Amino acid sequence: MIFNFISIIDILRKILDWGIMWYLVYALLKNIKNNVKLSLLIKGILLIIVLNWVANKVGLVVVGLVLQYIIQWGPIALIVIFQPEIRNILEQIGKTQLLGRHKTLTVDQRERLVYEIINAVDQMRKAKIGALIVLERDVSLIDYIQKATNLYAEISSELLVSIFFPNNPLHDGGVIIQGDRISCAGAVFPTSNSLKINKRLGTRHRAALGISEETDAISIIVSEETGRVSIAIKGELFYNLSIDDVRILLIDELRPKQEDFEDEYNEEEDI
Repeated sequence: MIFNFISIIDILRKILDWGIMWYLVYALLKNIKNNVKLSLLIKGILLIIVLNWVANKVGLVVVGLVLQYIIQWGPIALIVIFQPEIRNILEQIGKTQLLGRHKTLTVDQRERLVYEIINAVDQMRKAKIGALIVLERDVSLIDYIQKATNLYAEISSELLVSIFFPNNPLHDGGVIIQGDRISCAGAVFPTSNSLKINKRLGTRHRAALGISEETDAISIIVSEETGRVSIAIKGELFYNLSIDDVRILLIDELRPKQEDFEDEYNEEEDI
């Protein structure tokens, strides 16, 4: 009886051990996926490993030797060069929400959220008022919220327009939205160094792209010079969108994954 009890405890311990390990691996990979820079880095490392294997199989001595040195000393160089990104990943593992804020919203709440944002963006683009609106999703933006001016106000198009109105002390920074609440204004984000972005685009566009490279947030930009509206998602900038394009993109991106799965399942049933 005692032997069986000890065996059960040992099995439970192993399950817990492997469960924690797999969760850490899952959380790490999920955060790497949300960080465009680290995703490209991981792809580069995998490419080097594959090339090294091919070089050894084919007998490319010089290439294999060079790649071997890169594999041997590369990790140290990567830790030094990408120290900020690695630190952010480790921080985000503890801060990542099990359910994104927008996923707790009802359909009506999401529709109202999109309506208020679109209404504000439409007014600002017509008046050529510069704006940067960032919507938090699975990855927490608490670090940026803490350094900004906290509001935690119910979202409304009037409030958004007033925040970005010229001469307002908060109009130069960005607004962060969590769920259907404006958490803060005057937020400062890291700017992107991507070579793909047009050199004529200013700080707002680079900041929007920068936060989308490091997190899964959605960034909406209104140009102060041209009134054009753009959106940055997952390190990609969609420039000069129409209001209808912005609305459709927001509705699609804010839809919980479970709803997407149910829609696909219903479509398959109809077929």
